[in-house]
This record gives sequence, C-alpha cells and structure tokens, in this order.
Amino acid sequence: MQQLDNIILDAIENNNRIGYFAFLYRRVTAEILKEVQLGNFEDNARMETFDVTFANYYLDAYNGYSNQQPISKSWQFAFDTKNETLTILQHIMLGINTHINLDLGLAASTTMNGLEISAIKKDFNTVNTILGNIVNEMQDRLSRVSPLLFLLDLAGKNTDEEIINFSLKKARELSWYNANLLWGLGTLHQDTAIQQMDTTVLSLGEFIKAPKSKIVMYALQFLGKFEEKNVGRVISRLREE
Repeated sequence: MQQLDNIILDAIENNNRIGYFAFLYRRVTAEILKEVQLGNFEDNARMETFDVTFANYYLDAYNGYSNQQPISKSWQFAFDTKNETLTILQHIMLGINTHINLDLGLAASTTMNGLEISAIKKDFNTVNTILGNIVNEMQDRLSRVSPLLFLLDLAGKNTDEEIINFSLKKARELSWYNANLLWGLGTLHQDTAIQQMDTTVLSLGEFIKAPKSKIVMYALQFLGKFEEKNVGRVISRLREE
C-alpha cells in the first residue's frame, strides 16, 4: 500500500497522469484487503496472497518503466500516454485494461501454482465484482473533474459504458480463460502465451486511446478541453466523499 501511496504522491508532485490509475488501484487493493479482514472470501489467507501478487504485477511494471527496463508492451503503451492529452477516463481505462486483461490471469495462475485452479474461481469472481463496483463509483466521481463526460453517452450508445464494459465484463471471462491456460501450461512453458496475451491487450489499449468512431473521438477531444488539468486537484476531488 505504501508503494502505491508513493506513486500517487510522485504523480501529484510532477503532474503525472500515471497517478489516475494508481489512485483507483489503491482503492481496489484496500477494498480487497478489507474483504479479507472481514472474512468474506472462501479462502481469506489465499486471497491475501493473491492481492499482493496481483498488486506486484503493476508495481513491477511501474518500477521497470521508471528505471527504463523492459516491461510488457501493454504496460509500456499505457505508461507512455502519461504526457498525452487524453481524457481522465481514458488514462484510467488504459491502466485497467492492462491490469485486468493481462495481470489478473497471471496473478491467479501464480497463486494457484501446484494447486487446483478451479478452487479459486468463486473468490476470483468476487475480486472482479469489487473491481466493477469501484470503477462504477469512480465514474460517478469523475463528473466532478470532467463535467462534460455525459457527452460520451450522446456520442453513441453509452460509449463510456461500452469502453468500461468491454474492459471489465468481458474481461472477467478473458482473464479467467487466461488464468486457466497459463496454469495448464505451467511456469516453465508460459512465455509464448503471455507474449500473445500482451499483444492482444496492447490492441485493446490502442482502441481505448483512439476509438475508431470519429464521433466518439470528437466527443473525447471536446470534453477533454473542459477537464481539470492539474493531477493533484483531480485526485483531491476524486477523494472527496
């Protein structure tokens, strides 16, 4: 948790948009830990290990990026957008896309190495529910710093919801499939599969950054002009109860 706090603090001090996803993800890890402490998982000790493993995939990617070391293509792409004038929603979703569509399956496979992976499925789905609830909460809070976010609804078929649903609802099935695939391959034979997953997740990130619909792109560019630009002020407003 302290490492996430440090990332958020550094982002605020340097007006770095990487802090947007870090702020959301701190909420996720805190919520999972709270559920562990309340005993709401089938195997709470295992899920505490899972929570740490899951977080470490993000932290390792962040530290690798900060130290200019090789990391996954999808995380590299997400971090590289930190200085681009995308909307706050897009910056958050780029992080969510990679962490769920790539890291979540990896974390489940790693946690269940040597065990029967089906045993974690119910708790795995509970984690997905927690993620979904926090993203929905964050969407509501985003209206404080992105007052024209509703334009995405008008741009066509609840586009903001579509982006989130694509990265969350469908990702539940994809990440569970990936977890089973990696678990079945075993730690010594996963490299090619992970590279293929990384390439797929990168493509999804490119879609989030630049949707093919021109109407949606115009809407994103327009609403971005009216968003709060100071990272510290954005995070401060998102924190408000």
